Amino acid sequence: MIYVIGHKSPDLDSVAGAIALADLKNKLSASNEYVPAIAEDINKETAYILEKFGVAVPEKLSDLAGKEVVLVDHNEESQILDGGREAKIVGVWDHHKIAFKCDSPIEFRCLPWGSVSTIIARHFFCKDIKLEKSLAAVLLSAVLVDTVITKSPTCTDYDKEIIGQLAAAAGIDDWKAFGMEIFKVRGAVSEMSDEDIIKNDYKDFDFKGGKFGIGQIETVDISDFSSREDALLAGLDKVRTEGGYHSVVLFITDIIKEGSLFLVSTSDQAAIEKALGKGLENGRVYMDGILSRKKQVVPMMTEVFDK
Repeated sequence: MIYVIGHKSPDLDSVAGAIALADLKNKLSASNEYVPAIAEDINKETAYILEKFGVAVPEKLSDLAGKEVVLVDHNEESQILDGGREAKIVGVWDHHKIAFKCDSPIEFRCLPWGSVSTIIARHFFCKDIKLEKSLAAVLLSAVLVDTVITKSPTCTDYDKEIIGQLAAAAGIDDWKAFGMEIFKVRGAVSEMSDEDIIKNDYKDFDFKGGKFGIGQIETVDISDFSSREDALLAGLDKVRTEGGYHSVVLFITDIIKEGSLFLVSTSDQAAIEKALGKGLENGRVYMDGILSRKKQVVPMMTEVFDK
């Protein structure tokens, strides 16, 4: 048995990717059984999408020790479920920077596209492998979220092409309206705890300057968060002190205005301000045009903290 699993704090792309890649591998291989898995509980919009299209939530693993695994949507050690060093990693499918070492040859597919679900979906279409309508809808959802309905600077022509193909396969006529439906669910914060908001789409990064946590949540109306900023900053402080982080960042992205509000807990405000290129006021700053963690925020942090 080979487990196909996304990163800690799983987002929609990592879960959809794991489910779809396991299905693809099972249809291509008669010698191995591939099983989708998750590293932690799924977030709000992932639960919404899986329930909407009748797709089962994958099995949750507590660790990877002793298991054969394919990593999806990540390759950095800090994002791999516990026990990764004792696992036999047989493959990686990703769309992020490469920070992975392995002592033996493995299948490694990493492309600079907007979503790992795009990469996996393209294999279905190129190999003319049957893609169930429900799975096409789940993959479409993941691509729309990761590309911010094609507005993100990470979005490529490949993503746009695959969105059209997935929408047709899923029977969804207006994929833009469908994308807005997902983001309304994603940004509906009234029933979410502060911790849920912080951890909704959250990743750890080990830079030379220290350990960083960077979370993102998108919304169609950033004012929904105004009354919660102080509580969220307190939550970030707690995560930073208890987890031994240099800095923990949550950026709240308004997909309509195409900008992000940054909430920051840090041990070195001057360095964070240098990375962002703007000053913080009470741990917060709004930045126009910032939509992507992968292509915008992480590179800014890397420039200052990982040189």
